[in-house]
Amino acid sequence: MKNSLWLIATLVICIFLGELSGCTTSNIHQFSTNILSGSQAYLEIKIGSHGSTYLAMKTLADAYTSQVKNVHISFVPMAQSMVALKGVRDELLDISSVDEELKLEDSTLEYSETAKDALLVATHPSVSGITNLTTENLRAIYSGKLRNWQDIGGPDATIVVLDLPEDDSVKRLQRKHYLGKDLKNSKTAILLLTEEDAIAAVQNIPYSIGVFSSAYVTSKQLRLNPLTLNGVEATLENVQTGRYQMVRPIGIISKKSSSQAVKAFLQFVRCKQAASVLQKSGFLPRDR
Repeated sequence: MKNSLWLIATLVICIFLGELSGCTTSNIHQFSTNILSGSQAYLEIKIGSHGSTYLAMKTLADAYTSQVKNVHISFVPMAQSMVALKGVRDELLDISSVDEELKLEDSTLEYSETAKDALLVATHPSVSGITNLTTENLRAIYSGKLRNWQDIGGPDATIVVLDLPEDDSVKRLQRKHYLGKDLKNSKTAILLLTEEDAIAAVQNIPYSIGVFSSAYVTSKQLRLNPLTLNGVEATLENVQTGRYQMVRPIGIISKKSSSQAVKAFLQFVRCKQAASVLQKSGFLPRDR
């Protein structure tokens, strides 16, 4: 155990001194294999996450633990940002990932943005002939005024709207950028509890439409009909330039007094190797 703690402490110090510049695989592996053969102790890091924040953090955790063998990272489902924040503050969790920017009043905690995740509007593959929606189209669909795909160039079929609760980050961003705060929801929309439910539903319900993580669709290579909005595609380049607007941050909450094991992982999260891992999964990493 003493050797394990020494490994993590040394890793943190070396990162700060620049000895792990770029956080290369070979350098991290060198430190991870410096544990004496008699030491089998594992250091656990507990992360609270949900939705696309889970995907981002799991991707980073897998990359990290593939190199630092004596660290185990476990995940705890979190429903809301306030629950995630409380979990870290009460030391039930080491880290919480959230899908919104937070200004923390608690001076013992810190928040940092890790990546950005575009929200993609997509339909079931059965919706042929439609590749783009305007703001007017989207408002008409989600209010129930537009009920048949044929009216905007698609098949003669009833539109199945997959919707999410008003407090979900997806719905909040839909309203902010396209729907407006006063638009009444369609009475025929299927209200789902989570973004994961919406992703599962749009894959299985013909003529359905939903909004969810672009990174999830990219990383899982889902067979859907992705749509541009007002002619703008949800690419990483368009997210970076600000052309594509429906984007949410993926952030991390941790204690300033985190353990050396947690600090080492957080340093990895901020390095270039982690950025590459995130980008391959469809996220736009923060500037390194």
